Amino acid sequence: MPSTQIQWFPGHMAKTRRLMKEALPSVDILISVLDSRIPISSKNPEIESLAETKPILTLLSKASLADPVATAGWKQYFKQMGQNCLFIDSITGAGINDIMPAIREILKEKLARYEEKGMTGRNIKAMIVGIPNSGKSSLINKLAGSKKVKVEDRPGVTLTKQWVPTSIGLDLMDMPGVLWPKFDDETIGENLALTGAIRDAILDTESLAVVLCARLRKLYPELLISRYKLTEKDLDEDMQDYEVFEAIGRKRGFLISGGEINYERTAIMLLDEFRGAKIGRITLEKPPIDAE
Repeated sequence: MPSTQIQWFPGHMAKTRRLMKEALPSVDILISVLDSRIPISSKNPEIESLAETKPILTLLSKASLADPVATAGWKQYFKQMGQNCLFIDSITGAGINDIMPAIREILKEKLARYEEKGMTGRNIKAMIVGIPNSGKSSLINKLAGSKKVKVEDRPGVTLTKQWVPTSIGLDLMDMPGVLWPKFDDETIGENLALTGAIRDAILDTESLAVVLCARLRKLYPELLISRYKLTEKDLDEDMQDYEVFEAIGRKRGFLISGGEINYERTAIMLLDEFRGAKIGRITLEKPPIDAE
């Protein structure tokens, strides 16, 4: 039976904080890339203080993996909060063409002053930040029109800051993707681990998969039933979360000698299928206020 205890080993952000502080005077705007499936958990709690007086444009990436109903609620929430934000997807290209107009709108007074001084044609400089595996590198490559930065479906690939030019009048300073030293609560750590922001190699994937089962049976039971051919009885309230996990392993035929369930194989499959939206389009966090 898999455990339900998970330990976190988030990376320190002291170095990135220092890099940001040093580079801030040379940029016009800060772009914060969040994961559409976990808008709260993927936001660095220090981002506003780190940005100081620089404006922030929030880009919620991987929108094609998120629940469109939840995304509509989040759009309304951010609008109510008066925050500049766009939902984008680097795979489908959704929202990408809206980024530059949004930046120009945010910076319109500054750009008007440049124009008065005859400083036309100057590229806008933006610092782009985001947690590991947030989709930041894929976005940069989409904007740059070529593979300028290394992209892998695992966290911690960008290790230092680098300037990346684009053909749309925007120069991007790519910062390393890091996690903050501690999480406010266990749920944030779980959300980051489930979406791949924390390296699987340092986690108990079986425990994490049980957490995923717990979340999905609560938020999207119909998707679990449909994808893994479960019955409503399999998700009965008397069933423990690990029993749902075991039922999925059995349905998939992930068995070893003696009819025992191959927990490792079941866990890897579940996490991969969630992250690739094979179970369905899922958002783990709902807007904190009624978006109506």
